[in-house]
Amino acid sequence: MSVSYPLRQQWLGNIRGDLLSGAVVALALIPEAIAFSIIAGVDPKVGLYASFCIAVVTAIAGGRPGMISAATGAMALVMVDLVRDHGLQYLLAATILAGLLQIVAGALKLGALMRFVSRSVITGFVNALAILIFLAQLPELIGMPWTVYAVCAAGLAIIYLLPLLTRAVPSPLVAIVVLTALSIWLGLDIRTVGDMGALPDSLPTFLLPDVPLTWETLRILLPVSATLAVVGLLESMMTAQIVEDMTDTPSQRNRECAGQGLANITAGLFGGMGGCAMIGQSVINVSSGGRGRLSCLVAGVLLLLLVVYGADWVRQIPMAALVAVMIMVSIGTFHWRSFAEFRLHPKSSSVVMLGTVIVTVATHDLAKGVLTGVLLSALFFARKVGRMLDIQDAVTAEGTRVYTVSGQVFFASAGQFAAAFDLLHVPERVEIDLTHAHFWDLSAVGALERVTGKLRARGAHVEVIGLNAASQTLVERLGRGERGAGVH
Repeated sequence: MSVSYPLRQQWLGNIRGDLLSGAVVALALIPEAIAFSIIAGVDPKVGLYASFCIAVVTAIAGGRPGMISAATGAMALVMVDLVRDHGLQYLLAATILAGLLQIVAGALKLGALMRFVSRSVITGFVNALAILIFLAQLPELIGMPWTVYAVCAAGLAIIYLLPLLTRAVPSPLVAIVVLTALSIWLGLDIRTVGDMGALPDSLPTFLLPDVPLTWETLRILLPVSATLAVVGLLESMMTAQIVEDMTDTPSQRNRECAGQGLANITAGLFGGMGGCAMIGQSVINVSSGGRGRLSCLVAGVLLLLLVVYGADWVRQIPMAALVAVMIMVSIGTFHWRSFAEFRLHPKSSSVVMLGTVIVTVATHDLAKGVLTGVLLSALFFARKVGRMLDIQDAVTAEGTRVYTVSGQVFFASAGQFAAAFDLLHVPERVEIDLTHAHFWDLSAVGALERVTGKLRARGAHVEVIGLNAASQTLVERLGRGERGAGVH
């Protein structure tokens, strides 16, 4: 699907909203980028540089205005073993290779594969992410002094009550600024951004990863890079779908694949780790009024300026204020209508949604959760279509037994097809009418061959009629003996 509004509108159609929302996102990105760096086992500046590079490049080259991309936890988890076993340079090389694979995916138009992800999977993915976002805030709340809870509660009050008075400024931005000022003024002894790790004191510089250019290096990098590419594209495509729903605007999915790839290549060349679209930050952006490409560009540029030139101020932002923002994101991301939909939707849809949630939350791996949901959807679909097969039989005045088959014959219904034929009482002539049936795969052709073979072995003259052109071609290509043996 192509974006239906002009490039000028994508950049300049919402300047004020994009500038303000970009500022909110930049502040919320800083602790997350540091945390993801710690997860991956690298210096905080690796995540911060990555977030800057990825946000700026996807703002320009991406296919989804208003979506925020940066270093992410899902990607960081994939990098842990590589960093531990081979070091930072291999991580940078793996990030570049992952970007190349994502560009290839865009060229092959693999973004269109999102149509195979059902609405139940997307709902489960969103709910699981909301739960994970909330759970990620608990370490900043459990066992902390009462002042942390007071600051967090005050932040939530500002976030939800200020819009009742004015929407001129995003309430999360006001919450962060006000609570930081109060924390400094009152001298509160609470955890701040500066406690999470050292901030960089210089701009990123271009460098090529210092790894040997050998087949052994490729053998080490390729599995990790392929996983990074798949996880990154999966999360980006899901995020694009959510932003589409929130803004009622379309995305260019294949361009987004290529844009993510270019962003990761840039990040790897400037000392950053891999990243992708972030649902939480994208929800913050859209909720704060961000709609265009400018919001993502502002978030990336302001992030770097803050950590390099405004580090003294950024270090004093209380984590409790950012926790309040992330709790708002969690509440806003969760699909609360899911509870009512349990009674309205088919049970299979509810199972797919719950399966996606459970696996994602249990493994903290969004890719595994979505894969589980897609597989469950496929199984339920196959079961449903497999039931759409009806076989009636009747005996003509001449004594010919006619089996009339209606529906779809494929791997899920091939057993039902074969079981419908009476092999104990076989007449001299049997006719199988497939006028209203369609054969899809090798299992279906194999079932037809087994049935006709067994009937002929019992002395029946079998005639298969009514195959449509596609099914006829499949039978002739995959079958062993049906051509010329009564198939018309």
